[in-house]
Amino acid sequence: MDIIRQERHGVPFYSCNHPAWLGAPHGFSTRLGGVSPAPWDSLNLGANRGDDPANVRENFTRFCAAIGTDVHALVKNHQVHSRQVRPVTRSHVCLDPAAPGVFEADGLVTDVPGVCLTIFSGDCIPILLYDPVRRCVAAAHAGWRGTAAGIAAQAVEAMVHGYGCNPGHILAAIGPGIGPCCFETHADVPDALQAALGQDSVPFIRPSAAEGKFQVDLKGVNRRWLERSGLSPHHIAVSSACTACQLDEFWSHRIQGGQRGSMAAMIQLSTGELS
Repeated sequence: MDIIRQERHGVPFYSCNHPAWLGAPHGFSTRLGGVSPAPWDSLNLGANRGDDPANVRENFTRFCAAIGTDVHALVKNHQVHSRQVRPVTRSHVCLDPAAPGVFEADGLVTDVPGVCLTIFSGDCIPILLYDPVRRCVAAAHAGWRGTAAGIAAQAVEAMVHGYGCNPGHILAAIGPGIGPCCFETHADVPDALQAALGQDSVPFIRPSAAEGKFQVDLKGVNRRWLERSGLSPHHIAVSSACTACQLDEFWSHRIQGGQRGSMAAMIQLSTGELS
């Protein structure tokens, strides 16, 4: 199971190519294929970055058309680097695709077909989950704090305890985000990961060439959280794309600061009968 780069209607995106995902249109955006000017050029999907809302609206229209989701059924959150996962329904859909999310949470979960879960990133790790048996989806935004807090495991728990999902059925896609090649930190990040995961965190932390610093594999840590939650390793796809390395394709908060746009990850249960 792999995450591959695709392009449709002139909009590049990443998604899982396995047939098991056919019941849940989904995708991870890049910075390409939109209409926004610099410094948001060009597919900015962040409503609070200073871009013209008309541009953001058009960018959402283009991205949703590319990945096959409904631009008029977006549910967004206001991300706060927490472990909170919020169950949502159609009543939480944004009236305007260009509107920001209003409730504080870093994860969303639903079993309502047609509702499009939408989370944002600019180096943080986006995670999409799908249970094709119970027909339930979740999306989580995992910065280092959310990773240490176990937002990925919390999303699985919300699916299992809130919707009756079996962890063995859940598929996961961990999208483009900062890699260990570029995520150099002080000891606070490794300390937080080790406090949460113990020895399970060790393979994902290594000393940096800079004294007193470390390189951390956040994607690997989130994969480990998912495995600990009962997901099969064969059901977890991880993108190798590093947002900080590939500035021609992604934005990086670590490299560019606030002068940038935002990528989005989306997932939606299909509304029709599966073929």
